[in-house]
This record gives sequence, structure tokens and C-alpha cells, in this order.
Amino acid sequence: MTERLYYIDSHLVKFSAVVQSCEERNGKWAVKLDRTAFFPGGGGQLPDTGYIGGVRVADMEELDDGEIIHITESPLDPGAGVECAIDWDTRFGYMQNHTGEHIISGLAHSLFGVNNIGFHMGAEGVIVDWDGYLDREQLEEIERRANEAIHRDLPITICFPGPEELGGLEYRSKLDITENVRLVSIEDVDCCACCAPHCLRTGEVGQIKLYESVKNKGGVRVRMLAGMDAYEDMRIKFANNSEISNALSAKPNETAAAVHRLMDSAEELKLQIRELKDSLIRRSVSALEQTEGNICVFEPDFDGDMLRHVVNVGMELCGGICAAFSGGDRAWKYCMGSKNVNISKAGKQINADLSGRGGGKPPMIQGSMTASRQEIEEYFKKALFGAE
Repeated sequence: MTERLYYIDSHLVKFSAVVQSCEERNGKWAVKLDRTAFFPGGGGQLPDTGYIGGVRVADMEELDDGEIIHITESPLDPGAGVECAIDWDTRFGYMQNHTGEHIISGLAHSLFGVNNIGFHMGAEGVIVDWDGYLDREQLEEIERRANEAIHRDLPITICFPGPEELGGLEYRSKLDITENVRLVSIEDVDCCACCAPHCLRTGEVGQIKLYESVKNKGGVRVRMLAGMDAYEDMRIKFANNSEISNALSAKPNETAAAVHRLMDSAEELKLQIRELKDSLIRRSVSALEQTEGNICVFEPDFDGDMLRHVVNVGMELCGGICAAFSGGDRAWKYCMGSKNVNISKAGKQINADLSGRGGGKPPMIQGSMTASRQEIEEYFKKALFGAE
């Protein structure tokens, strides 16, 4: 059985070991060592990476029998003594986040009686699931007390109590286990069964920040970050807030209010624009006259919705096609419709004759055209289209 050095010393970065076996597996190699400080992953914490004898460790695996497998990029010689090194910055970041999770879950349990039922580290941070709902005010209290615990630099201890001793202890555990239990204790904050390496003192966690919280299966799911991950996230957020502050000429702590004012102003402008568009549409359709032929309208600044409004009215007034155009200089967007003409069939002919492209379902089509205004006007004056 592989000796687990990380159980005793979570800060062991370099160590020596003997290669017990090396087997090829899907283009990589599965390596067993007699002793290892590489954590294979578990309890929600990701596996370590690093080097064994200069060979990259890309992944880890723990077998059902407890053996630990190191997945390497190249083979290693069985029986060889090797020097090993863990990617410490990565490991320490995992420990900061995991220990931070123990702190907040311990506080959530002691303060509000909720239990941790899920924990996951990923690209978006640490996800924690609790079996009871906590509101924003309660989460803020947990966050505040968690950072107070960090500032107190409390000791974190590891122990392996026997069955009799374990029976008299209060501790958190997601699994119903009674043998080979490893307890991680944070003074005055938490005691939890866990297999992963942790910080030695709460001060090493640095800081804890709780982010989004959503209701989840009768409880709550919270995203959190700790340590350097929390620092880097806050650094990026501060830089973004500074840009917003400068752009809005608002104090950094007043950007939210400034954004709300800007949004209110934008809504007012939208209403004004809508009113102006409605006025322009009314002006355009008021100029339409009833005819047995086609109607051709040019409104250089109309958008697609405005063109459709005009065509909807024009279709009721003409016996042929109502065609509305927006743009200029041989670059037009169009909308065409008819109650009496097969507009899909006619549209293909119009596009071919006037260098257009587009289509749609009756009674209306839309597209673009590269003919001149004069060419378009003359075409629709002369063109006759058969009924459906």
C-alpha cells in the first residue's frame, strides 16, 4: 500500500520515492510509488500535478483497494529511486479553497443548522451545496465570521481517532464512516471528516468571498473563492469597476447608482425614439394613396419594423405590390407585400430584375437590393404581377 505523506504533512513539496510499477495506459503511464505526497483527489478537492523523476504527472487516480496511481507523460523504470516535486502553487490554491469551504460550512452548521451535502472545485470557483436555505443576510454573516476566523490565525489539526474515541466526538461528515476516519479540526470553528490536505492555520487561507447563491433542491448553492483565487478575482473586479467609475464620472463606491441612472435615462430615450418612429410611420402612411397598381415608398432612415408597418398599410390600398425601401446610393433594404399577388413568386422575379436578394412567406418578403432609386421606381410603375 502506498504511504500517504500528504496525510501527515500537507506542506511537503519535494520528496523521494521508489517506483514500484509502471504500466502503459492509453498513451500515458500508470505509475505506483512506495510513498507519495501527491494527493489523488477526493472530498471535492482536485488531484495534484507535478513531476516524478523529471517526468510530468498529468493526473492521479485512487483505486478501490486504496492504491494510488500517478498518470505520467513518460515511462519510469520500476525499482528506480526518484525525486518528486508537487506543483505547489496549484496545491496551495486547492488547500486555501478547501479549507475555506470547511470554515464556511462549519459556520453555516453551527449558526444556522444546515449541512454540507455537496462540494466541487472547478473553473468557476468552489461550489458548495447546503441542505437548508440561507438568505443574503445570513450568508453575509457567515462570510464576515469566516474572515474573522482567518484573521485570528487559528490552528488546524489532523487526527485519526479510534472507534471508541470517535463515538464521543461531534464532527461533520457527508459519509457514514466509522473506520479509518481522518478528522480535520479548526479551533472554535469546525470539525469535519476529510481525506484531503489542508492549510496549517486559518491565516493561510488569506480571505474568503461568497458570490452567487441560488435555491437548490430545498437548500442553497453558493459559489465561493478563497486565498489567491479570491484576490485575483477581486483584482479583476476592482479594475473593471474603476473603468466604469471613470466612464460614468462616479465615485468607485457609487457606480451601481450611476449605472441605474444611466439605465433609467436609456429607457426614457427608448420611449422617445419609439414615439419618433411612430410619428414617422404615421407621416409615411398618410401619404399613401389607393391604386390598382403598385405602391413604391422610399424612407432612407427606416428600420425593418418601420418598413413592415408601411407595407401592412400599403397592402390594403393597392391591387399589386406595396414595396418599401430604406437606404440609398444603390444599397437598399426592402420589405414587400401583397394581398392579391403571389409575393414569393413575384419576389424571385423582382430580385432577378433589380439585383436583389431575399425572400419570405406570403403575404410579405424582405431582403436587399443594389439598383438605383430611379431604376426601382420605373420598374414598379411599369411592372404587372399576376394574381395568386
